[in-house]
Amino acid sequence: MEHEYDVVIGGASLAGSAAAILLAQRGARVALLERRSDPEAYKVLCTHSITANAYPVLAKLGLVAELEAAGAVRGDARWWTRWGWIEPKGPDLPYGYNIRRSTLDPMIRAKAAQTPGVELLLGHQVTGLVREGGRPAGVRASTPVGEREIRARLVVGADGKDSAVAKAAGVRTRTHENARFGYLAQFRNLPLHGGIGQTWFLEPDMAYAFPNEDGVTVLAVLPAKERLPAFREDLEGSFLAFVRALPQAPDIDSAERISKIIGTVDYPLRSRKPSAPGLALIGDAALTGDPLWGVGCGWALQSAQWLAEAVTPALGGRGDLDKALAAYGRLHRRRLGGHQFLAADYAKGRPFNPGERLMFAAAARDAGVARHMHRFASRLIGPTRFLNPLALSRAAAVNLRHRRAQ
Repeated sequence: MEHEYDVVIGGASLAGSAAAILLAQRGARVALLERRSDPEAYKVLCTHSITANAYPVLAKLGLVAELEAAGAVRGDARWWTRWGWIEPKGPDLPYGYNIRRSTLDPMIRAKAAQTPGVELLLGHQVTGLVREGGRPAGVRASTPVGEREIRARLVVGADGKDSAVAKAAGVRTRTHENARFGYLAQFRNLPLHGGIGQTWFLEPDMAYAFPNEDGVTVLAVLPAKERLPAFREDLEGSFLAFVRALPQAPDIDSAERISKIIGTVDYPLRSRKPSAPGLALIGDAALTGDPLWGVGCGWALQSAQWLAEAVTPALGGRGDLDKALAAYGRLHRRRLGGHQFLAADYAKGRPFNPGERLMFAAAARDAGVARHMHRFASRLIGPTRFLNPLALSRAAAVNLRHRRAQ
C-alpha cells in the first residue's frame, strides 16, 4: 500500500511541532497528530525555560523574532552555592529564553500548521502501530469521528515521557529514581536580584526562580523526599516557608501569586533507545531528564533538529532510511547520554561529590570558571569538555589561591 505521508508524528508539542516544521522545510509530507483538540493547549508542569543549546534551532524555525515580540526573557542566571553566588557575566554569553508554555506551545504549533507540507490533526490520539513486513508503516489513531489508520514511511514519537508510540512499539524504558519531589507556582512582580534567574543548590534541596514574559516568574522548589510529609500536610505553608528560608530569598510576600501551586511527588528520569527501523523518538519520549536542570525544552528542540537532518536525505530517496535512523540514535546518545548519566546520579539526592565541589567552589570565585560552568549548564558542552584536565587544573588553582588568601 502507498504511504499517505513520509512521516507521521505523535504529539504536537515542542518536539513534534519542531520536527514537523524542519522535515517539511526539507520537502517531507508530515502528519502531525495531537491528542488534544484545542490548538491553544499547552504543557503546564514545566520549567518554562529554553536553554541556550536550542537557540540555533529556534533560529531555523523562524521563532526568534516571535519570541522576542512575545516578551520572552533571555535566560541569564546566577546560582547560589555554599561558597557564594556563581554569576556568569560577559557580553558574549550565549543565551536561551524563558517563556511560559501557554505562550510557546500555541506559537510553535501554529507555525507548524502554517508550514506547507504539514497537516495538523487535532484530537488524534495514537492507539497502536500499523506494521508491514515486520516494521512500523504508520499508526492507528482514535479521532473525533472514530478510528483511523495513517500510513507513513517513518513513525515518530514526540508524545512525552509516557509515550504511547514507544509503548506501542515495545521500546524498553530505563528508569532512574528521583529522590526529590517538586512544586512550582507563578508570581507576578517577584523581585529578583538583577532581574535574572536564580537557582539555589542547597544539597540536597533545590529551588529556582525564572523570570518570564509579562512580569511573571516561575518559582519552583525541589526538596528531598524526606520533607514530603510536611508538604502534604500543608502545601501552601510549606512552599512559602521553604522559599522564605532560601539564602538571600526573593521577597515572595510582596509578589502576587497568579497560579495554583502544582507539582509532582514522583518524577523519575527515563531513557529509551531513540531509534529503530522505521521508528524514532524525540523529546521526552526519548529522554526525560531531571526537571531541576530545565533542559527538557532545549533537548526537545535539539532532538527534533537532529532527526530531521539525519532522515531527510533518505526520505527524498538519497540513502537508506534505517541507516539514517541508526545515525540519529548514535548522535542522540553521544550528545545527551553523558548529561543524563550525571543528572541521574545527582537525582539520588546526594551532596556534591569532590569534582562538583571543586568546580562549583572555583566558579563562585573566578569569572572564567563561572563562564565555563555556564556553557555546561546551557548544554553547549558535554561532561567531557566540562571536566577536561585544563578546566580541572584551573579550578584547583583558583581554589588554592583562595585558601592562601584566606
